[in-house]
Amino acid sequence: MNFLAHIYLSWKDENLMLGNFIADMVKGRQIEQFSREVVRGIRLHRKIDEYTDSHPVVSRSKDRIRAKYRHYSGVVVDMYYDHYLAKNWSDYSDEPLDLFVQSAYNVLMKNYVMLPKRAKFILPLMIGSNWLVNYADLNSFKRHMEGMAKRTHFESGMEHAVDDLKQHYNEFRNDFREFFPDLAAFSKRFVEESGGFYLPGIK
Repeated sequence: MNFLAHIYLSWKDENLMLGNFIADMVKGRQIEQFSREVVRGIRLHRKIDEYTDSHPVVSRSKDRIRAKYRHYSGVVVDMYYDHYLAKNWSDYSDEPLDLFVQSAYNVLMKNYVMLPKRAKFILPLMIGSNWLVNYADLNSFKRHMEGMAKRTHFESGMEHAVDDLKQHYNEFRNDFREFFPDLAAFSKRFVEESGGFYLPGIK
């Protein structure tokens, strides 16, 4: 669900961005519907998730809230990290966040016809409420988490996630700052080793 980080870690490659955006919504043999380049983006997304799930700093973040959110602690931490990425965007990119996000929206809308059904539902909501920019604002972020809580199949408690973020704001921020450069380096290596590239302009 941390769309901003996945789009950022696509390194401005449109096919990687598409694959990274739709990866969680592509199941089983549905992957065969997409081009080799988009599939590489799907693989990148899944490798990013694997790396994140196994990273000790992320485990430390999840441990801080695991008793309360249990199965959803990873989702909550992912969203916290997207908040810090949006809030501190200039630390990671020379391009203003609103311009970066608008460019990403344009890429996704240009390819709307090829998106899976759920992505076609999510994308207009994302653009209409400008999720990726508004992750930086805690009031908007709270509304987004409340919306996510309503859409979960089980009681998640995510409507209270911003309260816990505020309570441990510096600790989660420090975790993000320690973890995200590792993740960015991992993503760049994957892109290079899988035959791609990443563009300059992102720190």
